[in-house]
Amino acid sequence: MIPAELRYTAEHEWVGDTDTASVRVGITHFAQNQLGDIVYVQLPEVGAAITAGDAIGEVESTKSVSDIFAPLAGTVTAVNTALVDAPETINESPYGDGWLFEIEPADVADVAALLDAAGYEKLTGE
Repeated sequence: MIPAELRYTAEHEWVGDTDTASVRVGITHFAQNQLGDIVYVQLPEVGAAITAGDAIGEVESTKSVSDIFAPLAGTVTAVNTALVDAPETINESPYGDGWLFEIEPADVADVAALLDAAGYEKLTGE
């Protein structure tokens, strides 16, 4: 099930609203399923200026290591530090407690330009 309220990237990340000027970012169920059991996550630093499309972290599973790409340009405002000790949370709750980081977008309109749930479903065939 692909949550309709989120936006998505072709790199299998999701972007969701928060109650602040920032947006929350994570990897999709499809991505965590492809990766398998996640054993390590490297997240960007709070305060880092990021550019859309740049590799800004990585997720390591028992199968492979995958880059985390910035879905938007902006500034990292928070990271999910709980994942350092419990990276498997990404597998268990990719759209909830398994979120990765938050960004204050340089341009809020960039969020609307991402894929909607129907577009992401078409991309993944889910």
